[in-house]
Amino acid sequence: MPESRVPRRRRFLVCEPRHFAVQYAINPWMHPDRPVDVGRAQAQWKALVDAYRAHGHTVETVEPVPGLPDMVFAANAAVSVGGRVFGSLFKAPERRRESLPYDTWFKSAGFDVYRPESLCEGEGDFVPAGRWILAGTGFRTTRAAHQEAQEYLGVAVIGLTLVDPYFYHLDTALFVLGDEDGAQNIAYYPEAFSPGSREVLARLYPDAVIATREDAMAFGLNSVSDGRHVFVSPGATALIDQLADRGYVPVPVDLSEFHKAGGGIKCCTQEIRS
Repeated sequence: MPESRVPRRRRFLVCEPRHFAVQYAINPWMHPDRPVDVGRAQAQWKALVDAYRAHGHTVETVEPVPGLPDMVFAANAAVSVGGRVFGSLFKAPERRRESLPYDTWFKSAGFDVYRPESLCEGEGDFVPAGRWILAGTGFRTTRAAHQEAQEYLGVAVIGLTLVDPYFYHLDTALFVLGDEDGAQNIAYYPEAFSPGSREVLARLYPDAVIATREDAMAFGLNSVSDGRHVFVSPGATALIDQLADRGYVPVPVDLSEFHKAGGGIKCCTQEIRS
């Protein structure tokens, strides 16, 4: 029942989509000839921030930089665990300048920031899940970055191979739900992963919520959970039903304007773990 789920207050870092646009194509979702409604994007982003705050979460902001249209996707800039911040080295040259303003924000907030040598894209491919970090590779983040992150963060990293270009980051194919009976559980779309990675996930999470392709393509797995409330794309209807059946409280938030760039709720949300 929902009463058995206990939310944990989170601290999030976001970036206003003041300069958001689709100006290049670095994933299958991006089509520069499809215009972005900036006003609608602003309203959707504000609705997400308002939803977080209404549920008791702290939301902080980093100042957007002109010429960086994807800077709104705060999750890609870093992953933080225990007060340590493992930064990003974007694969696409168009995005590499995004790292500096996020590094500067974290340093000014008192965090140690590590500059990686290997290609990696923050929480896009690093998903902290209790005793370990689930880490994606195949399109953006390299396995060498998995090793770097483990050495710096001191947390075991479990590598997972992504095979479908529509799910180019791990956070488009999987998210952590929270504690269930003392252990973390997840929701994911199996076909986004290689056969071996699917076996790993099935062994680690035998009671996981399994999403359909339709829900995954609706950015249903690009969600944020506080352990009780799940901020989720309203288009992922079957997933929403499954979550409710499991005792979670879905909080639908429409970020469809950001889908044009291949992003959604989690992409816009960096969790600060001190």
